[in-house]
Amino acid sequence: MLIISSREFRQNQRLYFEKADQGEQIIVQRGKDKAYALTPVDEDDVYFNTEMLEKLKQSIEQVRQGKSKKVSTSDEIHELLGL
Repeated sequence: MLIISSREFRQNQRLYFEKADQGEQIIVQRGKDKAYALTPVDEDDVYFNTEMLEKLKQSIEQVRQGKSKKVSTSDEIHELLGL
């Protein structure tokens, strides 16, 4: 794991992006109490990917068709979840 300052990161961004791409853990320290992890992102990390958007569209259509259930109380939640 590498811990670097934000200044060091700015001056050598390409180097640290390449290291992150190779699996190195990079922590960028900003001030005394803030730190950020530099991590490559792939399609599985993006929440609203194509698959998720399709699921949302299907859910909206089910609601339009009345294929949904309104849950208002904790008892109804427990019943829905089978608890």
